[in-house]
This record gives sequence, C-alpha cells and structure tokens, in this order.
Amino acid sequence: MDGETQRKQLARAKRIVVKIGTRSITDERHRLDPEKIGRLVSNVMGLRSRGKEVIIVSSGAIGAGVGRLNLNGRPKDIPALQATAAVGQGMLMQVYSRYFGEYQQPVAQILLTAEDFNDPKRYRNFRNMLSTLMRWGVVPIVNENDSVAADEIRLGDNDILSAYVAVGASADLLVILTDVDGLFMDYSRRGNRGKLIKTVDGTMKVERYVGRSFKGFGGMLTKIKAARMATEKGIPVVIANSNEEKVLERILDGEEIGTLFLPVR
Repeated sequence: MDGETQRKQLARAKRIVVKIGTRSITDERHRLDPEKIGRLVSNVMGLRSRGKEVIIVSSGAIGAGVGRLNLNGRPKDIPALQATAAVGQGMLMQVYSRYFGEYQQPVAQILLTAEDFNDPKRYRNFRNMLSTLMRWGVVPIVNENDSVAADEIRLGDNDILSAYVAVGASADLLVILTDVDGLFMDYSRRGNRGKLIKTVDGTMKVERYVGRSFKGFGGMLTKIKAARMATEKGIPVVIANSNEEKVLERILDGEEIGTLFLPVR
C-alpha cells in the first residue's frame, strides 16, 4: 500500500495516541505556554467530535516547573530536574484540566516508568486501566514519572514512551507533534531545510538523513526510533508540526502533512 492510499486509510483510525513535545507547549524561555495547550486541546476535541479515542503523551512538566519557580532556564543536574518536574507536573495537569473542562471532557493523569512496561504484572495493570478509561470516554494524559525516575530524565524520552503507549493501547495511529514539519533530508537548524520526506516504508534507512543537531535527547533520531517501534507492531506513525492549523483533523482527512511512516505488515 503506497503513501497516498495509506494517508486516506488514516481516517479509519479509532484509537489515536498523540505525543506533544516540550517545545510545542513552552515559550522561548522554556516556560509552559497555556495558549499552546489550549490549541492542542481544541485539536483533540476535534477528533473526539468524530468519535475518536485519544491518548495524549505530554511533555512539559519541567517547563511548567521552570515557570513556577522563576528559574532562568531548564536545570542541568538530575536532582534539580526531578524537583522541577515535581513542582511542574501538577501545574501541567491543571492547565490541561482547565481547557478540557471547557468541553466538559474528563481527563486522567498517568505517570509511568520503564518498570510499568518491563514488569508483566504492571504492564497488564496498565493495559487494563487504560482500557477502562477508554470505555468511560476519558482522555488520558501520560508522562514519564520524572520526579522519581532519574534514568528516565537522563536517558528516557517521551517519543519512546509514546511508542510503548501506542503498542500497549493497541492504537490505530501514533502522531508525534513537534516544532518542525517532519523528517527532512539534510535538515539543519542553520538554514538548510532540505527536502521533506513525505513517506517512509520499512526498507528506507532514513537515520542517515538526520543531522548532528537532531541526534540528541528529544531529537529527530528518537522520533524515528519511536516510529520504528510502532510500525513494527503494525501502527502507522505521522511526525508533524504542532503549529499547523487543525493538524490532527487534517492528518485524518488524508492531507500530506508531515512524514508518514508506513506500518510493517
């Protein structure tokens, strides 16, 4: 199945995992931007109005803590990151709850660590709980439990978490929203935008197109890895720009937005 045909098939997706990156919901000072969350919520509710189930994997707890504590920027050391996340996580949920509350949409906070996926009993409990929330029409908001999981802050990433969640939820689609338009050949933040890769199948070695500035924590390389994890389980993935108007609805309408990773069958 080619990319154009697969794009049209996305409209059939019933359960969708949406990952939103830190830069997409914070300002230039790394502080939480409520208006950006408001736009995301409006986007999600556009899908809910179509009868879709949506799970959000959201970064931003540390950004919220930075703003609340009046810090000059994101801390560097692990204890400070943990403490900032502990302050910010509650604030992050308050903002989500406020905007979703305008639609009378209930939400749930889910904080996870690697153990929730590696331990069979905890993984089963996670899946059962998620299934119940879906049945009740709740929008889960998932994040890593950064305040207690030092390894997750240093080595983990919400892109990877979103893939685990998509697989665990038996999702039909994973959308990774970021601050760029998708995966580019030879993209550089210095000005060379390169060429947008619209479709990636299982045989394409796209990792070679990722520049050095995109190989670090939270960069494009981890998004590609997350996409590989999901597509190997038969879940299509779209990496797209969160600033696109009604981006989620347009993706489901089959528009060529972002980069589509085709599922491996």
